[in-house]
Amino acid sequence: MVRRPTEAGYEAAPNIALVKYWGVRDEDLGLPYNSSLSVTLNHLRSRTWVQFDPTLTEDRFLLGRDEQTDGPLRSVVEFLDEVRALGRFETHAFVRSENNFQTASGLASSASGFAALAGAASLAAGLKLSPPALSRLARLGSGSACRSLFGGFVEWRAGTRADGRDCFARPLFPARHWPGLVDLVALVKDAPTKPIRSAVAMQRTVATSPLYAQRLREVPRRIRAMKRAIAVRDAPALFDRTMEECDSFRSVCESTEPTLDYLVPASRRVLAEVRAANEENGTSVAGYTHDAGAHIHVFTTTTHSARLRRRLGAVPGVEKVLVLSPGPGGRPLRRWGR
Repeated sequence: MVRRPTEAGYEAAPNIALVKYWGVRDEDLGLPYNSSLSVTLNHLRSRTWVQFDPTLTEDRFLLGRDEQTDGPLRSVVEFLDEVRALGRFETHAFVRSENNFQTASGLASSASGFAALAGAASLAAGLKLSPPALSRLARLGSGSACRSLFGGFVEWRAGTRADGRDCFARPLFPARHWPGLVDLVALVKDAPTKPIRSAVAMQRTVATSPLYAQRLREVPRRIRAMKRAIAVRDAPALFDRTMEECDSFRSVCESTEPTLDYLVPASRRVLAEVRAANEENGTSVAGYTHDAGAHIHVFTTTTHSARLRRRLGAVPGVEKVLVLSPGPGGRPLRRWGR
């Protein structure tokens, strides 16, 4: 029996996709056309506390210090409706959430945010969900949230079932598998917030990009190659495939009608700097990627990280460079903020 809903907290980290998902075959269930591969990051966290309160007449959502309305609130309410349906109750909730990094800037705040919301809301509702079931729940809020529940290297299997039962993420290798891998995140100045939600943008790409079908055919090969590279910690192979995948993702975005261009001049200068560093070394010492945002993730190893960090920090338009690495998955909070 499900116990009376109460309150609980959860924290989760954003992830950066080495192989992207972009486009869904079922918008209501969030079922992607292709599987994806990601790395959950350390240091960056979303923390969420959910309190089901029978005295409330409607759901409330506080992000940071700001009470949310319209689209952000609606997304949370729709997600809570899924939790209430699973728990068979109707109590409204007060949701508090905070990120220790910029929201809606291409650092996957929706992934960590909805992963944290899934964990907190399911615990507060008294639901005892298996990891696949919790991943399927998180997917309903934001597709990539299903990956942020797990640490290290994660694969999200697209599945084939119409009901989405076989569509969930699973951990491949823990964060400690590759201790020498570093993610240098070049934060560009005045990075714009996304003018259109990714859920809408990706479906526009599916409908209009002439390159999309070819990309779908290439993705399974890239995933297999990356899994092999990660398994044996082959940095040059991983970096080459990561850049190949990122360029493919950017091409389908830019060939969308109207075009989707998430980068600013500083972003493109970072990409060029990584290519130059690889050419100078005669092998790939780094590999870039980015999601639907202007900041650039540059994967490298500890051998080259200090030098490359200084180089990226000197690129005009780069505000600072974060030093991250593979990190842990989500976890319950004992109390707000802890």
